[in-house]
Amino acid sequence: MFEFLKYIQPANYYRLINQMPQSVLANDLISIYDTKNIYSDIDTAKLDTLYQLLQSGKIPNNEQAKNPLQNSIITNVKDNYVFIRRFFSPLQLIYILIVRLFSFKNPLFEIYAFFNAFVASKRVLIEPKKYSEWNTFESILVKKNPLVSVIIPTLNRYEYLKDVLADLELQDYKNFEVIVVDQSEPVDIKFYKGWNLKIQLIVQEEKALWLARNRAIETSEGEYILLFDDDSRVDSDWIMNHLKCLDFFNVQISAGVTHTLVGGGLGKKDRYFHLSDVFDTGNAMVHRSIFENVGLFDRQFEKQRMGDSEFGLRSLLGGFNIISNPYSKRIHLKVETGGLRQMGSWDALRPKSLFAPRPVPSVLYLIRKYHGNQEAVYYLIRNIPQSYMPYKFKKNKLMRLAYSLIFPLFLPIACVAVFQSWKKASLKIQIGNLIDKVDGI
Repeated sequence: MFEFLKYIQPANYYRLINQMPQSVLANDLISIYDTKNIYSDIDTAKLDTLYQLLQSGKIPNNEQAKNPLQNSIITNVKDNYVFIRRFFSPLQLIYILIVRLFSFKNPLFEIYAFFNAFVASKRVLIEPKKYSEWNTFESILVKKNPLVSVIIPTLNRYEYLKDVLADLELQDYKNFEVIVVDQSEPVDIKFYKGWNLKIQLIVQEEKALWLARNRAIETSEGEYILLFDDDSRVDSDWIMNHLKCLDFFNVQISAGVTHTLVGGGLGKKDRYFHLSDVFDTGNAMVHRSIFENVGLFDRQFEKQRMGDSEFGLRSLLGGFNIISNPYSKRIHLKVETGGLRQMGSWDALRPKSLFAPRPVPSVLYLIRKYHGNQEAVYYLIRNIPQSYMPYKFKKNKLMRLAYSLIFPLFLPIACVAVFQSWKKASLKIQIGNLIDKVDGI
């Protein structure tokens, strides 16, 4: 793919498509491109078109051979500036120019390539691919009626878990079990009586989310594992549409979309099918064989963030595509009590304490492990200035700009927080390497 993506999407799944053994880029429409005159060679022009198809939701048949261009990394500077100009905002292009100038690149050539990008091309409008046959598709998988295991870890959220179980009672698809791993203090056993559901309760004393999910997966009996959160609401066709999506695209992972009430709603890409660059354990169906192939959740993310993102990337690198499924939507209440918020952070970038490591150390562990230290630095440059903005404003462009401008006021605190996070991430990497060595013996 294009090298300059590392500046603006340093931790994106598909920056590693050259390491993915399955077909991610389309094969059948490779001849449709109109950019051969603005790039230095024909393969770069083709990659531009393939990127458009990837973003628009063109999902390759998982039985097709891997596209050879998937292994290509475009390093030509002029081509990269043109590519960024075509698919991203002018501000992103300016940001890249500034970063490269401060990286001691040849200023004359960089500025020339920057302005050439504006002359050579204009921004591309991505048109989503429409899967009109979805509405009339009759799923053989749904008719087979496989057992689904719905897995819900919970911590001091009975008020919200009540609505979660009520939504499950109303599901159109009936062949499922519910495995609840309750870490509350105290655990209310009576709460689980009287539901018209097949509930299996696991009481877990340790407050550990990834341990809870791993225990539930190992205990479950279903052919399909449906990962869910305890502060969510779903429609009655939620399970049905997950199964239908797996069958429709002949894949093994359906990643439902999330409308978060605090911090922003659905994005444009959440409204159509595409290869997902997000794996959210609050709303995802996974065939049991995936865990047998790539393993369970990494417990180095315990009490921290992005353990689900790491599992998604590990699945992709293991050869399994993830479909973003707009028809299995959930509403995420993102309540202030219980769950990971009780363990100290609003999200990956916002610990509750001003002086805590920032970002949450597991974030840097993930990026450095799979993408490298340089990409981790780019991630910090892009995200730390805005991380001091309250979570509820994180999708507000005006607020993001405002907090970026006042970030120098936080700089001394930020430097200490980032250093602490980097140090803790380094320890996680060392532990991970030791575990890999032991597993390899």
